[in-house]
Amino acid sequence: MTLTINVFGDSFPKSVYDAYTAAHPNITIKENRADYGAHHNNLQAHLAAGSGTADIEVIEIGQIAGYLGQGEKFVNFNDQGVDPAQWSPAKIKQATATDGSLVGLGTDIGGLAICYRADLFKAAGLPTDREEVGKLWPTWEDYVKVGSDFISKTPDKKVKWYDGAGHVMTGILAQEKNTFYDDQGEVIAGTNPVVKQAWDLSVTSIQAKQSAALAEFSPEWNTGFQQGQFATITCPAWMTAYIRNNAPETKGKWDIATVPGGSGNWGGSFLTVPKAGKHTAEAVDLAKYLTTPDTAVKVFKEFGNYPSPVKTWDLPEVEDAKDAFFSDAPVGVIFPKSFANLPEQAAGPQSGVIGVALNTALNQVEQGEDPTTAWEKALKDIEAAAG
Repeated sequence: MTLTINVFGDSFPKSVYDAYTAAHPNITIKENRADYGAHHNNLQAHLAAGSGTADIEVIEIGQIAGYLGQGEKFVNFNDQGVDPAQWSPAKIKQATATDGSLVGLGTDIGGLAICYRADLFKAAGLPTDREEVGKLWPTWEDYVKVGSDFISKTPDKKVKWYDGAGHVMTGILAQEKNTFYDDQGEVIAGTNPVVKQAWDLSVTSIQAKQSAALAEFSPEWNTGFQQGQFATITCPAWMTAYIRNNAPETKGKWDIATVPGGSGNWGGSFLTVPKAGKHTAEAVDLAKYLTTPDTAVKVFKEFGNYPSPVKTWDLPEVEDAKDAFFSDAPVGVIFPKSFANLPEQAAGPQSGVIGVALNTALNQVEQGEDPTTAWEKALKDIEAAAG
């Protein structure tokens, strides 16, 4: 029997799959990977058609709300012997459908930090020690101010402060309770001053020539890591694996500092089992295995994805973990600090779509579009998404 799992990005290392198939020699696991947008769009299309889904589908935290009205199309993990206490109440709530069913099991949490190139900081005369670096930007406004300082001092004028403005805005909004939706489930993205302030600060940084204008997950973005085209990046825990895998030769040049504002969550995913899959019972067993505390710790050790099962957070191999690639940064301390006091964030069915609309608009500004025009276009896209 072959079980298929549709993913985006680095979800599980081969060693985790191999351990499962060694204990289940009748099963082969086939992972299919697509980019973030295509993956979620394909899932929605297959659910609507009632066929074509994988046995397991990964859904990202920014997208999960868009599936909660379709609980009947997924296996309810509440009926599958799953202990909800394995995760925080907030994580369970995020994957609980409107009909009360639990449609997803949490894999990781995207605690926020700033990953930075210590060698590029040194060349520009900025501090390189992670504690001192974190003190440079208690707020996002300070982060942008330091960016202008870096741009003026870096000897290589081709090097920018960060990769793309969409990630600056994402980082700012990742520490707010209400961004695109209010507590009643109404879309407020176009009228929420928090969103406009994040947009304006991101535009200010673009106008200050701080952005490398690289679209995330693009070949150009990958090259940016490899060639040191930017000095910092808004860095959820899962980003560390992406940097490590795409630019292995930069080991030891990176370090990790506290995120501006001190908190934030960007990312984290859920495993779902669509009822349209061919092997739902076996898929449930695999999904439960892939989200156990033991497996979550293995993924953390190999990929850096911070585990969501709460009992793992105090384990020595997590709490005391350091990342050699990032100059032995204490990742077991830095990332959990960022979501320790994070408010429960409101989301809605179109949160992912709205985020993409705003990021796309910022990219247009990076390409020369007038900011006011780009903002008005984004508002129209948001209005269309809200229905």
